[in-house]
Amino acid sequence: MVCNVDHVPDGLPERANLQQIQHGSVPERLLASWQRSEDYGIPLDMVEPAFTGTDNLNSLFFECGSEVLADLHRTLANEPVSLMLTDADGVVLSRLSGDRALLQALDDVHLAPGFAYSEREVGTNGLGLALADRAPTLVRADQHYARSLCSFTCAAVPVLDPATGRVEGSVNLTTWSRSSSDLLLALARSAASNTTALMLARSSGRLPRQMPRGQVFRVEVPRLEPGSGTLHSLSDAWNGAVGHAERSMRAGQLVAAVGEPGSGRATALAQAARHLFPRDRILSASAPAPTDISTWLGLWAPELGKDHTAVIVRGVDMLPAWVAERLRDLIARNAGTAAVPVAVTAERFEDIPAALAVLVDAVVPVPPLRDRPGDVLPLANHIAMRTRGREIPISASAARALQCYDWPDNVDELSRVISAAAGRADVIDVGLLPPQVLAGNTRRLSRIEAFERGEIVRVLSIEGLTMAEVARELGMSRATLYRKIAQYGLRVPRDRG
Repeated sequence: MVCNVDHVPDGLPERANLQQIQHGSVPERLLASWQRSEDYGIPLDMVEPAFTGTDNLNSLFFECGSEVLADLHRTLANEPVSLMLTDADGVVLSRLSGDRALLQALDDVHLAPGFAYSEREVGTNGLGLALADRAPTLVRADQHYARSLCSFTCAAVPVLDPATGRVEGSVNLTTWSRSSSDLLLALARSAASNTTALMLARSSGRLPRQMPRGQVFRVEVPRLEPGSGTLHSLSDAWNGAVGHAERSMRAGQLVAAVGEPGSGRATALAQAARHLFPRDRILSASAPAPTDISTWLGLWAPELGKDHTAVIVRGVDMLPAWVAERLRDLIARNAGTAAVPVAVTAERFEDIPAALAVLVDAVVPVPPLRDRPGDVLPLANHIAMRTRGREIPISASAARALQCYDWPDNVDELSRVISAAAGRADVIDVGLLPPQVLAGNTRRLSRIEAFERGEIVRVLSIEGLTMAEVARELGMSRATLYRKIAQYGLRVPRDRG
């Protein structure tokens, strides 16, 4: 069967010539993976996987897989092979090998516990393609998308939960590209099969699947993907926050975006940085789990000094004081050496550790979603399109329910609701919305009330105004202002008194 070669990824000639493709020598799965890798924006010259930590080590899959790989490792202790378990997201959970040179080479490309090696993160690789296709996979040497992986050959097999059929993770065996790979996939298949059998034997009375990890530490390199886009038609409150951050970054200031979790603090900073530095990468990381602090700190040394990397540290109010001090030292050491910014986020400025607070030059408040109701539908449409890759209509009744809800978890909650609804139907209607969203607020605001509420929020957001000055700006008495604030359920900044 002849492969479709109407569009060949730019890096393809270095991996296989056109004649090989036309004669079917390159598997279609591999071609499709190369194309996806190009669409994801994966660099050809190196990989930059996300570090998430290894906090998923209590599952039945990990318990059984670890036993199987330990037995296999005893057999292959003197062979140049690394045996790994990954979770369903491609995060490496464990790694065994008796070859120190191989381990060092794997460390150099971050194919190590805690790092995510999904296809979306690093392009075509054995375990990433096995998880993407839910199929046993062998990726040899120059079949990898990124050049830095071409010295390895990888065989991976997904492990399915015997009760639900869901992918729990994968078994991955990696060796040097110069080594024989004939038995590699067979060994990986055997290990995966034995893991599934052991899970089945021990599953009585056990939950077969762990809940999602929740908040984890990630180092992310955001990439534009097909259809991702950037919204420009949002409210003045949002655009004002982005503009404030952009002006501060242009002045070389360290910016802190503050506001409720999920309100888009890091997104506002990233948009500001993208406006200023359209061709530079943006590295974003959240606070690590205690067990991952050493690795987390080690990642900053090479990143903060780079000229073409904007750094956003999310949730610095969650950092222990000593970690904040180390991070402060790293930032100070590289101050003035890079043209791109460093920025942080926190819920409140006063909760930022003192070691980092002294470095902050500009504070950018990011309003919660309930204070910018005009953003709800544009964001919902954007999220639905991102979920399905095309426009998904939202019915009028569903739109009213979305606009009437307070969104206590802000844009994060909106994203969860819309993604779930868009994944279940071709039109988002009220029947797809959760009960709490349908309950909404106590009543629907009229157009005049919505405008009045928005104006009060806008003036309250102006820095430095007292409540008396806010009332004068709005053309009402202080008593009326306080009554309106209670009526609309608004929060008064602490410094307004």
